[in-house]
Amino acid sequence: MATEVATAIITASGAIVLAAASYWFTKKREREAELRKEKLEHYKEFVACLSGVISGESTPDAQRAFSLVCNKLNLVALQAVISALQEFQDEIRISNSAKIQEVHDKLMSKLFYTMRRDLDVTPTDKNTFQVWLWASGVPPTKP
Repeated sequence: MATEVATAIITASGAIVLAAASYWFTKKREREAELRKEKLEHYKEFVACLSGVISGESTPDAQRAFSLVCNKLNLVALQAVISALQEFQDEIRISNSAKIQEVHDKLMSKLFYTMRRDLDVTPTDKNTFQVWLWASGVPPTKP
């Protein structure tokens, strides 16, 4: 009889532990998916604001929006993304009088590549991955 009680207790305990572990892992996956979704929204906003500060199309409001979105990335991005962003910012800052287009393009591609990795988009083309942004060609309107 003691064996039957011990077996029942072990079986019940095992079921409770299994249910708790299953719940914990499910919640963990849900939190990771929610964070990935939040990062994607931040990265989309970053790209939109970056598009607003393209040479020839930039406005003071677009510069402020870009600054704000860059600061917001510090909340959700991995350190690798933040480091790539800071390298890119150093190249594009207004006070940089020695801007080189090739360096700009390389750093922007590195930033986008790092963002994609952060979103679990597994790029296999690290050596050839390149991005460019298109400008509309329409100058900003002056108020």
